[in-house]
Amino acid sequence: MVRGLYTAYTGMLNQQYRLDTITNNLANSATTGYKREGATARAFDEELAIKCKDGTEGYVDRPIGKMSLGVKIGENYTDWGQGSFRNTENTYDIAIEGNGFFSISFTNKRGQESVKYTRDGSFTTDVEGALRTKDGDYVLNEDNEFIYIPTTGQTRIDELGNIYNDGTYIDKIKLTDFEDYNYLKKYGENMYDAVDGAQETAADGVFRQGYLEMSNVNVVKEMVEMITITRAYETNQKMIQTMDTTLDKAVNSIGSIK
Repeated sequence: MVRGLYTAYTGMLNQQYRLDTITNNLANSATTGYKREGATARAFDEELAIKCKDGTEGYVDRPIGKMSLGVKIGENYTDWGQGSFRNTENTYDIAIEGNGFFSISFTNKRGQESVKYTRDGSFTTDVEGALRTKDGDYVLNEDNEFIYIPTTGQTRIDELGNIYNDGTYIDKIKLTDFEDYNYLKKYGENMYDAVDGAQETAADGVFRQGYLEMSNVNVVKEMVEMITITRAYETNQKMIQTMDTTLDKAVNSIGSIK
């Protein structure tokens, strides 16, 4: 009976973890370049149950079978599928079609600089013509340097990331890709860190000027999954209530001495 309480509890804990993941997906359904996350679950290792101290049989201990202790919380995974494109017609809005990431020179609140990677191409230029993200971080070129674009004239960015101003070549936006995305660690909503072991590889993506890649979260699908999780949570909750009632009767009614 106590084992049943524990099993139902682990089920509730796992469903809460899945619900938190879906809630985060829904909260970022309108975040540019966001990649949805999913949660996995795995079972506890089964243990051999032993029948002990049974005087009705000729021997004391006897195996009665395998028994699971419930479900364990697994790990989060990222769905790297392509998000839909939204046409903005803004000069410095750029979407990546295919694999690859923009390289961003990121500065944290303590003034520490590092390179982050993102699919969010909602860029702008400052008064000096530096190409920046909406949060003010610099977009890098193929030499990992800042990109400066003349503040006058017409700017065009081709599929390879080459930047032209009034027909004159200015610079090229860096497109970075990795052999294994498992070596990318999420930072914030839609940026990533490359951890130890990450190896860069040639990217096959192309740039689309005037577009933004939206989140790949399917809101309807996430809502349906949320309903399923809520029902599973309630089922485990009812199991605990039922077993609690049974234990109460066993202790206070059946086990009472008059």
